[in-house]
Amino acid sequence: MKKLIYILISFVILAGCEPKIDELTPTTGSANFTSFVAVGNSLMAGFADGALYKSAQETSFANLMANQFKLVGGGNFVQPIVTSEYGVEFPGSMPRLKLGYATSCAGTSLGPVPDIGPREPLGPVGYLVNNLGIPGAKSFHLLVPGYALMNPYYARFATSPTNMVIQEIAPLNPTFFALWLGNNDVLGYATSGGVGDSITDQQTFGFAMGQVVQSLVGNGAKGIIANIPEITTVPFFTTIPYNGLVLNDSLANLVNHAMSLFQLPFVYHAGPNPFLVADPTSPHPLFKVRQMQPGELVLLTAPQDSMKCYGMGLISSITLTPWPIPSQFVLTQDEITNIETAIAGYNQTIKGLAQTNGIAWVDMNAKLKELQPGMIWDGVEVNTKFIEGGGFSLDGIHLTPRGNAVAANFFIESINAQYGSTLPYVDITKYPGVLFP
Repeated sequence: MKKLIYILISFVILAGCEPKIDELTPTTGSANFTSFVAVGNSLMAGFADGALYKSAQETSFANLMANQFKLVGGGNFVQPIVTSEYGVEFPGSMPRLKLGYATSCAGTSLGPVPDIGPREPLGPVGYLVNNLGIPGAKSFHLLVPGYALMNPYYARFATSPTNMVIQEIAPLNPTFFALWLGNNDVLGYATSGGVGDSITDQQTFGFAMGQVVQSLVGNGAKGIIANIPEITTVPFFTTIPYNGLVLNDSLANLVNHAMSLFQLPFVYHAGPNPFLVADPTSPHPLFKVRQMQPGELVLLTAPQDSMKCYGMGLISSITLTPWPIPSQFVLTQDEITNIETAIAGYNQTIKGLAQTNGIAWVDMNAKLKELQPGMIWDGVEVNTKFIEGGGFSLDGIHLTPRGNAVAANFFIESINAQYGSTLPYVDITKYPGVLFP
């Protein structure tokens, strides 16, 4: 009995000696989060799955950050909320995507399909908003008078149809801001295979970003600015491999025979092979084609049914002649170099603006590269793989709720480092990746 009492007493003593871990008390440091304003493009707005819709906006990383700011006295963060779960309707707009089953020439498969339902008719929201994220906006668009007449997403919350976007900032009296802008200055060129848009020149980008930052810090506000990720971290550009043409021995032999008849110098083997792509510089008098090279990219918008079932990227099953992937669905090495050069220059400008103005800077380019192979956060692995990775939505460019939570934490990490604040991270387990049917 005595021995039992001694054991019990020793347990009590040991329990009393266990270290107590106090939860970190949220503090502002030298920042003031009372009035938070977010400025940017579709990534800031909460655009996802190819559309702007209600629940995606509610889990925008700007809104998730604002929720953390409220723990240290942050005020209301108002967004131009879309009432529909299916998006906004205007000429040329598309419904959101969902993961579903679709039947095609390749059979029934699980993939992105339109989520058809009533979309919100375009119209003004009628109130001031703190989230000035505008899908489609380039850096210099924020300096264009009357931009609301050109961009229906901005028209929803513009306080005047003749305003510049930067004129929306001062009435909000920001004490803290987040700025993630510039992706679209190169993204339109990239998503069109280098043929449907142009890259903003460095001088224009630098001037525009400088003006936006000055509009934000003009009344003493502090904030954070993010740089631009390289396209090779985004599944829109990395999901379809350049050598995704998989043949067996007999098909490879047949293709090689056909290529000799066409007098094309391409050799195929069993296993992965490069796709054929259009090339107007080809010396062949009839077939202006070539094989893709390592490092070149096939866009997610390439006609995958035609590639899987009818021979696009090799030989047409209908005409029995070479059928290249059109150039608007491919990025060549020269086009990739143009994009990488532009992004490197933009990011140098962004970092310089952060240093000059004494604001926080988050290297989202490096962060997304870290995320590519997979990152564990709150016990959950997130990576950049299309659909399965949990970080990117079904359009392959914008983030899922879980991806937004991770992005918010990257921003919070840099805010705490710059301003000595102790903002807690967002719990990413509360937010889903791509929803499976």
